[in-house]
Amino acid sequence: MARTGASTPDDVALHALLEPSVVALGLDLEAVESVTTGRRRRVSVIVDRDGGIDLDGIAAVSKTVSAALDADDVMGEDPYTLEVTSPGVDRPLTEQRHWRRNVGRLVIAVRRDGSQVEARILSVDDDAVVLSPGVAHGDDGEDVRVPWVDLDRGLVQIEFRRPESEVK
Repeated sequence: MARTGASTPDDVALHALLEPSVVALGLDLEAVESVTTGRRRRVSVIVDRDGGIDLDGIAAVSKTVSAALDADDVMGEDPYTLEVTSPGVDRPLTEQRHWRRNVGRLVIAVRRDGSQVEARILSVDDDAVVLSPGVAHGDDGEDVRVPWVDLDRGLVQIEFRRPESEVK
């Protein structure tokens, strides 16, 4: 599946520099985004792993990434602010691991042909994601197996209260 959003050449260079350090910590580097405002630059590093990441993990990434940035001239002499975070619920599901980490969640799955289905993620395997649109709409509809090649992205839907029958 394709990544969403545009990356600048600086973001690509930062990603290449930082990814080995982040992977060495057992994490996935989801994105690196840099924004310059005036003379200051903000570098956002988005990381995740199966089971999520806690504040100790964020602190370890921050320390490691800061050291990598300070040791390289990719940032030049300009001051910068480093922000390390996990993906928010509004970040699209664009990789198989994103879908796997969200099994059980309600999503809007967008297919490459533009069609959409609101469904709960039941399972993920090497070939496809299995969705249950019936659960999302309170009926006993058929589960849908969507091959990765047919899937563009998913958008997690915020649920304030799941129906009692779905709570495990």
